[in-house]
Amino acid sequence: MEKQVISFPHLGDYYVPIRFLLKKLTPHTVVEAPPITKKTIELGTKFSPEFVCIPFKYNLGNFIESLDNGATIILQAGGGCRYGYYAEVQERILKDLGYHFEFLSLIDKDHFTIKEVYRTFKRLNPKVSFFKFAYYSLLAIFMIRLMDWQDERIRKNIGFEVEAGSFEKLKKEMLEEFEKCKGFISLFRIYKKYKKKFLNLKIEKPENCMRVGIIGELYTSMEPYSSYFIEKELAKMKIEVKRFTNVSYLLYEKKYETKKMLRKIPEYCKYKLGADGMDNVYRAKYLCEEGYDGIIHIKPFGCTPEIGAIPIIRKVCNDYKMPVLFFSFDSETSDTGIKTRLEAFYDMLQERKNRL
Repeated sequence: MEKQVISFPHLGDYYVPIRFLLKKLTPHTVVEAPPITKKTIELGTKFSPEFVCIPFKYNLGNFIESLDNGATIILQAGGGCRYGYYAEVQERILKDLGYHFEFLSLIDKDHFTIKEVYRTFKRLNPKVSFFKFAYYSLLAIFMIRLMDWQDERIRKNIGFEVEAGSFEKLKKEMLEEFEKCKGFISLFRIYKKYKKKFLNLKIEKPENCMRVGIIGELYTSMEPYSSYFIEKELAKMKIEVKRFTNVSYLLYEKKYETKKMLRKIPEYCKYKLGADGMDNVYRAKYLCEEGYDGIIHIKPFGCTPEIGAIPIIRKVCNDYKMPVLFFSFDSETSDTGIKTRLEAFYDMLQERKNRL
């Protein structure tokens, strides 16, 4: 079988388990897309339909950069809301631009089966056995779960680190070791080692620190560049951050949590809103009841499920007297404008906290 170059788009640090899985299951060279920069979004915007949502443009920019770097196979996740239609449209755009490649989508519908994913990997490597596929897929999922657990702890504490950059540096080391793991026991040992190291990092965190919850569209929540590194900006303000959406949630929690969420917000939602819209209404109520100081809702410009959820979230926050800030990102969004609004929101939260 001729050796190919596989590439895939960025989504936070999840390129680590994806790259790990592809290297274990295929004989090809695996190269994730280059880190997202201003050039990425400029390329994506230039060749995308004008009113398509911003994740489409980020992904398309990722693909163009990957193809320019020699990729011959492009892998896309697929599924979700309009995201389920991305693959066909992006493939057509890229081929119209003159690129020659194979485009594979792991999920062609809103749901997927193990057999369908295995079939995709068989196309990449006809010799891969189902046992090997199942073993390394479960290992990659376990890796994602451990990453998400650690990220949750980091968001709670990174704003209070004594040595600047200590959390990010340690996380980078942990991910490098994750990718070298030999199996489940090896992976868990690495996790335990770094969990202890994270707990030993020096922080200066007040008991009654400010806490803010981030809710919103899934890609914008998980890809830091697309939200203009909003979590880092909050950490600089000494704020503990709570964020719900991660790959673990999307893979195996969302399916079982949705009905429970709907039962807990009957006064606000009787039906699902599509994508994560209803989930975010529930999360807004949860954050209010848990005594958080504020809520930030983030989404790409034109995201239909979140547009439907916004007035309901606003009502939830009005009922609980909870401050809420809405961000809608597109390719023309200004860093300065975001920081100015965040600073004003922080000042309001601080004044409210002091008054209460």
